[in-house]
Amino acid sequence: MSNLLHHFERLTQSRMKPYASSVRKTRDGTFFLARDDRSKYLVMIGKRGICERFEGQKIGEIEQDDVLLCPMNSKNCETLIEFLPSLKPATCTMKLSFGFGDRLGVATAAHAQCVNKEKCFPVFAQQSVREITRTERTWTDVLHSAIWGVFESGYDGPFGADADHVKKIEDLENAARVGYTMFTIDPSDHIKDPAMFDRRELARFYEEHPSRRALETRYVGKSFTILGERLTFDEETFAELFVTYIDAIEHVEKCYKALRATVGRSFDLEVSIDETSLPTTPLAHIFFVQELMRRSVEFQTLAPRFPGEWQKGIDYIGDIELFAEELDKHVAIVKMFTGYRLSLHSGSDKFSVYPILAEKTEGTIHVKTAGTSYLEAIRVVAKFAPDLYREIHKFALSRFEQDRASYHVTTDLSKIPDVDNLNDDELVHLLDQPDSRQLIHITYGSVLTAKKDGKSLFRERIMEVLFEHETDHYAFLRTHLGKHLKLLGI
Repeated sequence: MSNLLHHFERLTQSRMKPYASSVRKTRDGTFFLARDDRSKYLVMIGKRGICERFEGQKIGEIEQDDVLLCPMNSKNCETLIEFLPSLKPATCTMKLSFGFGDRLGVATAAHAQCVNKEKCFPVFAQQSVREITRTERTWTDVLHSAIWGVFESGYDGPFGADADHVKKIEDLENAARVGYTMFTIDPSDHIKDPAMFDRRELARFYEEHPSRRALETRYVGKSFTILGERLTFDEETFAELFVTYIDAIEHVEKCYKALRATVGRSFDLEVSIDETSLPTTPLAHIFFVQELMRRSVEFQTLAPRFPGEWQKGIDYIGDIELFAEELDKHVAIVKMFTGYRLSLHSGSDKFSVYPILAEKTEGTIHVKTAGTSYLEAIRVVAKFAPDLYREIHKFALSRFEQDRASYHVTTDLSKIPDVDNLNDDELVHLLDQPDSRQLIHITYGSVLTAKKDGKSLFRERIMEVLFEHETDHYAFLRTHLGKHLKLLGI
């Protein structure tokens, strides 16, 4: 194979460098990625009839086979999958899985280099509707970027694609049609916090709801023993849980039925009730799960809201012992019902709880990260393009108050030093400081979509820095995400 790559480099007069890790040889031809000083390309070496299935330009021949240089577009990605089926996302078959969000679409190759396929099922394409909107990307772009990254890395194990935090049926159907294998339904808009409503209004909702009487009969007075503690649905507790979650349960049921009708194959379903102000109590967990099961909703993971604060891009804030106690109860409930796993959202940088998660769940869990890979990208910018970093940092400060509206964070901007008073080599250390990490994390959408005179203000320059310093970018990602996986026991 090294001879073939040598021939290719000679054919391009060393203007292009192949990614040796990406080389895949089939009976139809040889496929790999290569890059010049501006972009990456799919290289296809094979007979004319095969090459004609790709969009590209013939640049020569090697041993009587055509050499085709192809853009990394959707058409070529989909055609490549036909020749290399392992690049097609799959459903999870392992007890431990890990989601690698990649807001820029250039991190998957490094993510894949972190994964031991024997111990962990990776979800390489993972983006929420909010992230897609804020970065002006599409389901297809997110999925295909991840597939190109898997191809580049040489990873040959199964991996998933998660349409994350989806609230609308239309978005679920769109993600299903382009090949996602995991769907995370977020019914948070349908969860009521009783403390936020007038009690008479809640009482009327409860009394008049058509499902109330049947479910009262099913639950009120029923008890469960969880880790030696007897938990009972008394009338008051049941009424509160019913009011809080019944609309969310019905929404999940509608979404599931729509997915079943659209997908036409197996898929992984996650239900996320973590983005609320209410920690999920054991009885809430039982009620929610029992109702989903009773309605024949087949789900593989449930993301409850654990106690404490799960702020973006920083470690866990809260009582670790209380978290461990509550986690124990949720694990016991999962074992009681069986058939699904717990999922942890906002998992980026929650290093203090990872060993507890690994121990209490016996390594049976799904963990999601997202923004932390974006922060590693900006770390590369701070290290190699300090003037650009200062521009981004100042712009982020101007956007922070608007962008923080959809997050619960305790960021103190007064603790962030003035970037004009820092030396260039000090800037990178801002990415180790909680307040500046959250500043950059939360404003990603504004930074990546900012324009001046119709042109990108930052995005293209960020991508140029990452392309030029790809080796360092990948090394940062491997170190940082590798730390996450190591603490989970992988």
